[in-house]
Amino acid sequence: MKNKQTVWICVAFIAFVFAHSCSPFPTTMPKNEHVLQTINNVNAYKALCSKDSNQKMVNLQAIIPNIVLDLRYASENNFMHRNMYPSNLNYTFLRLPVAKTLALIQTELSKKGLGLKVFDAYRPYAVTQKFGQLVHDERYVANPTKGSGHNRGTTIDITIINLQTNQELDMGTGFDNFSDSAHQSFTALPKDVLANRRLLKETMEHYGFKALETEWWHYGWPNSEKFDVLNLSFKDLKKTFNQ
Repeated sequence: MKNKQTVWICVAFIAFVFAHSCSPFPTTMPKNEHVLQTINNVNAYKALCSKDSNQKMVNLQAIIPNIVLDLRYASENNFMHRNMYPSNLNYTFLRLPVAKTLALIQTELSKKGLGLKVFDAYRPYAVTQKFGQLVHDERYVANPTKGSGHNRGTTIDITIINLQTNQELDMGTGFDNFSDSAHQSFTALPKDVLANRRLLKETMEHYGFKALETEWWHYGWPNSEKFDVLNLSFKDLKKTFNQ
């Protein structure tokens, strides 16, 4: 009797091992080391801000009233050729310390009759995911598994304008140009273009921003990883200013 029980136990164990070894799904799913923490609702965002005021997203125009916005992803004038933000969006956000520093840069440039124009600042994480589906090149588009400085409200895409004419200084290429000619190290350009790029870079870096090598317009705040990735709509963020 004991021998029969032993045999059946062995048969049952072998069947169990065989069934699970042939299963298309492991019994214990491996941990994803690249799970990205995102803030998906206003209450979670407010909780962060209550602990640290530097976490606050601020309306750029409230901090820098005379800044010029040309938010390309709120139009079809971008590499996606479609609206990625609400149409004709006329406001954007950055984290408080980043926005305050940008205000200092605007003040410095204004002494030379110059100012800032913003192509992009805060970007909801969902938009970065859409970018990643189309472009798989981290030189130009952030890997969605990591999030971007734009999602954290710490990165800005920017250029310099002449305040009298409101015209952009010639930087050699337009915004969202994914070619070597848009790289910071590209020097086969007219002297005045190189001087304009140098002015932008030296000014931004003087105030602590870091340039992205592949995009002359892209500047990020150092240690941006201490800020969480946000997946809040522009509308939801704007509402927080009235509450």
